[in-house]
Amino acid sequence: MIMSFRWYGESDPVTIDKIRQIPVVRGIVSALYDVPQGETWPLEKLRDLRAAVEKKGFVLSAIESIPVHENIKLGRPDRDALIDKYRRSIRNMGEAGIPVLCYNFMPVFDWTRSNMAFPLADGSNALSYDDAEILAMDLSNGTEGLPGWSTSYDAAELRGLLDAYRDLSEEGLWENLGYFLEKVIPAAEEAGVKMALHPDDPPWSIFGLPRIIRDEAALDRVLKLADSPNNGLSVCTGSLGAHPRNDLPAIIRKFGSMGRIHFAHVRNVKITGKGSFHESAHPTGSGSLDMHAVMKAYSDTGFSGPMRPDHGRMIWGETGKPGYGLYDRALGAMYLSGLWEALEREKGCRC
Repeated sequence: MIMSFRWYGESDPVTIDKIRQIPVVRGIVSALYDVPQGETWPLEKLRDLRAAVEKKGFVLSAIESIPVHENIKLGRPDRDALIDKYRRSIRNMGEAGIPVLCYNFMPVFDWTRSNMAFPLADGSNALSYDDAEILAMDLSNGTEGLPGWSTSYDAAELRGLLDAYRDLSEEGLWENLGYFLEKVIPAAEEAGVKMALHPDDPPWSIFGLPRIIRDEAALDRVLKLADSPNNGLSVCTGSLGAHPRNDLPAIIRKFGSMGRIHFAHVRNVKITGKGSFHESAHPTGSGSLDMHAVMKAYSDTGFSGPMRPDHGRMIWGETGKPGYGLYDRALGAMYLSGLWEALEREKGCRC
């Protein structure tokens, strides 16, 4: 397992020099943040990113992520041209020696929260989600003023996208995902890049939009759409774990034993009701998930890919990008690595 840490590049207040001081972190997960959506990621920029990471003693363990253009998800006429650019980005990743690409197929909104600073009893704050709060949000002005979304749409753009998706069923979205994978997985095979699809977060429909990557059956269907070892998964415990029906250790054992989990996001959440949860500290006792069972499933199936502690709380007065401060993610990396060392030593590994 390669313990890794998300880094948002040179503008990130959590600098790579600070990340170096977390003893267990060996990998960096990053992206090119200045390339417009739908454009090809340049080879030289990918090489420069890898060089910057390696200069500090890390490996560039994954790209997270190259966004999939909405017109690909909607199956619009220009999707072939957009997919061709995506294929070139994958080939450039392979030529730059970057092994894993995390991506998602969520319509319009990426991971979604209703409160970016939900107060916890210990004085920290965390990301939270509540269906009732989401339903009360006013989308008439676009995404301006709404919590958490990095992609910005004005009122007309957002209205147009929402209207377009109202005409697309879940099966239609599945068809468009299948078309996309049919085109990009051969490029990933040629390039030696492992594609790792991230589940929907939360794993249910929001704003009436179709969401399809939400449980074990969906993950199984994804892999059958393109039966290739390069077509794999990013298993995010915080995303899937927001719904109590998802048995995370069982999911990890099933797909891990197949060698199809290429990236692991490991964090805890506290389910507070139907359609509501907040993120928590990583240890089992802080949330609703059994983190020891999660890590044991990864250990038992021989997981060797990148793993990151994903989101963290804001603690000790830290401010910054919600979910992506330094301190709690560092605690999470240490906690997960401690579990991992104990599990591996039980198997006789001197690690």
